[in-house]
Amino acid sequence: MKPLAYRIRPTEFSDVFGQDHLVSQDGVLSLMLKKEKLLSFILYGPPGTGKTTIATIFAEKAGHEFYFFNASTDNKQRLKDILDTTAYKDILIVVDEIHRMKKDIQDYLLPFMENGKATVIGLTTLNPYQSVNPAIRSRCHLYEVKKLTDDAIEKAVLNGIHHLDIDIHIDQKALTKIVKFSNHEVRTALNILESASLLLDDGDTLMSHHIDRISGKKHLDLDDHEDHFYDLLSALQKSIRGSDVDASIHYLARLLTLDDLLSIIRRLLVIAYEDIGLANPMMGQKVLAATEAALKVGMPEARIILSTTVIDMALSPKSNTGVIAIDEALSDYENEDCGVIPDHASNRKIKLNPEIYHYPHNDDQSINDQSYMPDKIKNKVYYHPKSESAYEKALSDRLKMIDQIKHKKRD
Repeated sequence: MKPLAYRIRPTEFSDVFGQDHLVSQDGVLSLMLKKEKLLSFILYGPPGTGKTTIATIFAEKAGHEFYFFNASTDNKQRLKDILDTTAYKDILIVVDEIHRMKKDIQDYLLPFMENGKATVIGLTTLNPYQSVNPAIRSRCHLYEVKKLTDDAIEKAVLNGIHHLDIDIHIDQKALTKIVKFSNHEVRTALNILESASLLLDDGDTLMSHHIDRISGKKHLDLDDHEDHFYDLLSALQKSIRGSDVDASIHYLARLLTLDDLLSIIRRLLVIAYEDIGLANPMMGQKVLAATEAALKVGMPEARIILSTTVIDMALSPKSNTGVIAIDEALSDYENEDCGVIPDHASNRKIKLNPEIYHYPHNDDQSINDQSYMPDKIKNKVYYHPKSESAYEKALSDRLKMIDQIKHKKRD
């Protein structure tokens, strides 16, 4: 028997959860179909959010013959066979993992996109601005398939209950636990539901302990705010920020039992720049390398990589000057009239009058007397260096030297 998630895959846009900006009556894809104006587009977003489902529904309703092409596993000959059919009809191609499309395949596809014989729907879990070749990307509209909300996952689970092989009820705590463990993926939520239902008979109620039983792990008690997932992430960050190495390791251990490496990794990368920052600027690269290694090897070995990384982070010097500086600058720009870019910093103005810009590399120590701040905030200071670490103390000394040189040249 096919999995529950496959059996109840939506066949109408109205059955798709959480993507109203795309599939509601006023959604861009619905309007595209209604007006019979097919445009190539890329759907991007996390796994399990409905990209393939949305693309399939769109393709089935578009009125053209359509084909699926996997850029990771299918070869150029497969694409040629598909595109040969455009000799007598327009077609639609759903390209899964479009970010993996090889250059020779792209080059073969592009002319068919240009002349409108082939409409392409690309699917990717990555940011297309960074991962999809510009030649393809520039010919496609980009639409985000958003991470599903808890409410959307809950609706999907409640709908899934009615399609199980047995008639069961579900306790609210069990429903909440499925939602929390789904990682915002409908497919994962339905897989949990289907597995847990094997423990029940007709008329039974699915309880929270059933979810724990199928996982074989000690999971979070969602009624205990101390152990809430996001509280654990918060506790990890605050422990590292507070240089409490033992507490940092403790909360890392609790998080590792939840099998969500990506959430831990995202938080560690944030901590490296938000809390350690310029006190130890190499930490960002060290954390990135370590977390990439952790993802490659997976658990249980990833625990060793992350443990050594967290110890290093907790004992590192700390500085939040970077986040303070950018937040203050953003606040000023959003709430004040900061004025215009000075002429000598404006590319457009410099092109009209190149002499207004003084090239710093032509000056002693590559420093001149020009100020690049808008006049209205010319005396504003955003960066206030700390001097507790050797690196940021060196930055502070450098900043003082730059100011002295500029003042001397202005005098």
